[in-house]
Amino acid sequence: MPTILGQNQYGKAENRVVRITRDGDTHHIKDLNVSVALSGDMDDVHYSGSNAAVLPTDTTKNTVYAFAKEHGIESAEQFGIHLARHFVTSQEPIKTARIRIEEYAWERIAASDDNSQFIGADEVKHSFVRKGQETRTTQITFDGEKWQVISGLKDLVVMNSTSSEFWGYVKDKYTTLKEAYDRILATEVSAKWRYNWTSDDVRMPNWEKSYEQTRKHMLQAFAETYSLSLQQTLYQMGSRIINGRSEVDEIRFSLPNKHHFLVDLEPFGLKNDNEVYFAADRPYGLIEATVLRDGTEPQIPVDMTNL
Repeated sequence: MPTILGQNQYGKAENRVVRITRDGDTHHIKDLNVSVALSGDMDDVHYSGSNAAVLPTDTTKNTVYAFAKEHGIESAEQFGIHLARHFVTSQEPIKTARIRIEEYAWERIAASDDNSQFIGADEVKHSFVRKGQETRTTQITFDGEKWQVISGLKDLVVMNSTSSEFWGYVKDKYTTLKEAYDRILATEVSAKWRYNWTSDDVRMPNWEKSYEQTRKHMLQAFAETYSLSLQQTLYQMGSRIINGRSEVDEIRFSLPNKHHFLVDLEPFGLKNDNEVYFAADRPYGLIEATVLRDGTEPQIPVDMTNL
């Protein structure tokens, strides 16, 4: 039975691009997931395998990153318009370009009044928290006499677009990572904290206020720590909570390092001045640790997946 070719398209899906716009000390983030689908006169490549009319999908990926530098990202809509117009007008076989963009919103973290002890600035303008992502958690254990309350959150994505370095580490023959003196530091916070309230004979904490303030201390410490390692940032986050919330005795963090790598734009004759990054989701470094009030014993399981 004879067959004919029906609707077809091709392109590069889910190109993660993060564009940092630097307005002096104030930084702005556009974080997009861009999918490109092209269609047109593509019969030959399907019937005979001829690539004469095919723009490689790798080229469409490169175009996304190059356009992030050349045109910036004023809005997802405008960025998509630039891309679609380019593909249709520059490639005669391409008749239709479909650009799908997901935008991940970031909210600027407001620093505390005394943040000068961390980085010596009146304001922090380069720290952001992903909007509307976290899930609040709690585990209540009661044995008839004593209570154990372990609360927390997960999926809280935070980023510092500068004020982070990573250098001076151990190097061996397998080391290829270059030392970084100005990098993006991003992670997806999973945290569990244990309250020292254990008895009905003692007034219980205000759970809503405690959660809000614990989260606030966590974010402010992340924003205000000039980080030489994610481990250092983790400890500062935990210390700020323990010192600021008398009802919390222990907190355990699991912080995957959400790597952002500078894209090499030199093949396109463009200089990447810490502006365009590739956001890699795996593999990732995973940093975990517990911070305790002095004199207390740890009770939160090391493997928090048991909770």
